[in-house]
Amino acid sequence: MPPETLFAFSMFALVTSITPGPNNFMLLASGVNFGFRLSIPHMLGISVGFLIMVLGVGLGLAEVFEQFPWIYDVLKWIGAAYMLYLAWCIANSGPSEDMKSPSRSSSPLSFLGAAAFQWVNPKAWIMAVGAFSTYVPASSGIEVIVLTALLFAAVNLPSVGVWALFGSRLRHFLQNPLNRKLFNYGMASLLVASLYPLLKQ
Repeated sequence: MPPETLFAFSMFALVTSITPGPNNFMLLASGVNFGFRLSIPHMLGISVGFLIMVLGVGLGLAEVFEQFPWIYDVLKWIGAAYMLYLAWCIANSGPSEDMKSPSRSSSPLSFLGAAAFQWVNPKAWIMAVGAFSTYVPASSGIEVIVLTALLFAAVNLPSVGVWALFGSRLRHFLQNPLNRKLFNYGMASLLVASLYPLLKQ
């Protein structure tokens, strides 16, 4: 990959990773409700799951969707249902009594849960397909595909981590249970709203 293309791709990875989307809304809420440290498995799950997805797209998974578009439609609606479930979890998450410890009725999204979510996350698919359709030639060897996926994941991890860190810094301002509940409802609403581009297709 030429240096100028590498720079452009890095900017694409940064912008698409750090801008609002389902992953970042959930990490912001997780940072508020559980703190940064307990949100680390969620962050790592996003980056590792996305790394595997990018590798899959680069190795030809996108062509499978072109030949069998119904598979993408099935994933799209499974993703929509799962995002609605996650929005409900966010709306009802957080410490119930002690700000310093998670409530027993809720917990941060696990590493595996966050990794699996990437496969039904419409923004993640757009990012992965966009990376190869725009910056990586179709004739690229497996080494270029692997390096592209690793670079994307390397940019993605600190980008999504910013949202969890910001959320953890908001905890002090959301100690009031009513404010915390309103925040969670707001994050859940944003997650549901992020479904609009998906359902509009």
